[in-house]
Amino acid sequence: DLYRKVFVFRKDPSDAYVLLRAKIEQPLQNFTVCLRSYSDLTRPYSLFSYATKVQDNEILLFKPKPSEYRFYVGGKFVTFRVPEGHGDWEHVCAAWESATGIAEFWLNGKPWPRKGLQRGYTVGVEAAILLGQEQDAFGGGFDLYNSFSGELADVYLWDMGLSPAKMRAAYHSLTLPPAVLAWKSLSCEVKGDVVVKSRLRE
Repeated sequence: DLYRKVFVFRKDPSDAYVLLRAKIEQPLQNFTVCLRSYSDLTRPYSLFSYATKVQDNEILLFKPKPSEYRFYVGGKFVTFRVPEGHGDWEHVCAAWESATGIAEFWLNGKPWPRKGLQRGYTVGVEAAILLGQEQDAFGGGFDLYNSFSGELADVYLWDMGLSPAKMRAAYHSLTLPPAVLAWKSLSCEVKGDVVVKSRLRE
């Protein structure tokens, strides 16, 4: 249970990552991923990387520069332009549904204009799920200059789209539906220089 805790990725650049274990029974037609990050990096970095043997960017949350997030599904991506952070925690949620190909992006509890991405696609299940590195091969192939440095917390993955009320609940750390990956019951393995610490501030 990592409640009120964070992963601190201490080094920049870094070869460290956190491997997450999820029980995903069948291919995903819908999903939502949420997490909170705190970093002063201005270079590109990866937050959440879900790779299968067929597709290394099956699901990827990537920040190429301070004013932009990229959300990948099945190797294709859409870009969400955001205000540059003011040295504070950023909470992001990205959701996708196959039937409509709609990609949703929420930053700090607010929705951005929805975009179209990979309609009819299905996300594979045999996955390597990593925090802090971008996979260019299944479970590896890292570029150190895409590594994350800073603090990560409140990581969740659901095998469904969340309602707007639940998206806001995730931002405010309120009660959430059961998830395939949940911060309060995370099955994970730290690889390299990552330290679990208490959160300094809310």
